[in-house]
Amino acid sequence: MDIYASDDEKGEDIKRWWRENGRSVIAGSILGIAVIFSGRYWLTYQQVQSENAANTYQQLSILIADGKRNDADDKNQLLLSEFSSTPYAVFAAFDMANQAISNDDSEAAKSYLEWVIVNATLTGHVEIARLRLAKLFLAEFDYENAVSLANESSSDSFASLFSELRGDIFSAQGKLMEARAAYQGSIVTLVEGEPRRVLLNMKIDDMAIADDS
Repeated sequence: MDIYASDDEKGEDIKRWWRENGRSVIAGSILGIAVIFSGRYWLTYQQVQSENAANTYQQLSILIADGKRNDADDKNQLLLSEFSSTPYAVFAAFDMANQAISNDDSEAAKSYLEWVIVNATLTGHVEIARLRLAKLFLAEFDYENAVSLANESSSDSFASLFSELRGDIFSAQGKLMEARAAYQGSIVTLVEGEPRRVLLNMKIDDMAIADDS
C-alpha cells in the first residue's frame, strides 16, 4: 500500500527533500566531475613527464657514448631535478657513475650512487647502488664504509651478493676465517650450475690454502 495519501503529498515530500539535500547533491556531483577530470589530467601529466624523461635520457645516453661528459652531466642534472620520480633519473645516475669510474673519478661516481640510494623507489635499484658503492669503498681500502653498506642490505634477492662482498672485504683485511664463512654463506643459496658457484668455490679454497700456509 502506498504510504502517501496523494500525488500532492509525494510532490511536497520531494520538494522538502531537495530543499534539505539539494546543495549536498549538487556539490557531490561537481566534486565527482572534478575528480574525474583531475584524474585524467594527472594521468596525462604523468604520461607527458615519462615521455620527456625518456627523451632526455636518450639524449644523455648519446652524449655519454660520444664522450661529451659535461653535456651529459647537464642532461643528468635535468633528469634529477625535473624527472626525479621517473626510473630514467635512476638509469641516468647509474650511467653517469659508470662513466665517472671509467674516468677514474670515484668521488663523482660515489655521489651518483648515493643519489640512487636516497631517491630510488625500487628496492633492486637501491641494492645495486649500495653494492657498487661498497665495492668502490673496498677498492679504496675503506673497509669500514664498505662493511657498513654491506650490512645495510636487507633484501633476500641480494643476500648472496652482499655475503660475497663481505667475504671480499674480510679477505682484504686478512680475516681469512671470516672471509671463508662469508663465502660459504654466499654459496648456500645458489642453485647447482650457477656460474658464481665456481668463483665462490675458488675463493673458499683460497681462504683454506692461505689459512694453512
